[in-house]
Amino acid sequence: MSEYMEVIQIKDKRFKTFIPEADILKEVGRVANEINRDLSDANPLFVCVLNGAFMFTADLMKNVNIPCEISFVKLASYEGTSSTGKVKELVGLSEDITGRTVVIVEDIVDTGLTMKRLVETLRTKNPKDVRIATLLVKPDKLQVNLDLDYVAMKIPNDFIVGYGLDYDGLGRNFRDIYTVI
Repeated sequence: MSEYMEVIQIKDKRFKTFIPEADILKEVGRVANEINRDLSDANPLFVCVLNGAFMFTADLMKNVNIPCEISFVKLASYEGTSSTGKVKELVGLSEDITGRTVVIVEDIVDTGLTMKRLVETLRTKNPKDVRIATLLVKPDKLQVNLDLDYVAMKIPNDFIVGYGLDYDGLGRNFRDIYTVI
């Protein structure tokens, strides 16, 4: 049982509970059921985008009950931010994805620029299909047209931490998602 904290402090910012762990897990289970239904015959390769998506991926995989594989990648961007869309390098993908169904597992899609670039990068490796599973999406911040196949939750354009998401490297370990006060 998680120790419930309504307000937390990370560095110079205070955060309040925005999405409790129980609500997150319910939506993660729903997404897993959709994937189980849609990809039962595909033997998909799940590609977890580190660092942020590690908690979402762990809980998602506990609920995926179809044959599948998992890999972990890290994106290096030119400016070190997740929203520049300028992906310099995809670190860690050693699997041959030719003819495979790939499911990108991401923590949050905000502008969509980095995700668009990642999908384009993966498509050069000749997969059968590339799908996106994201814990969170900020619809009001999207700048590109993206086919988000599996979305756990839509959120407003707030600054959030917890459940894998960080503020300056801190806060990923919290079970709930918090929003800045």
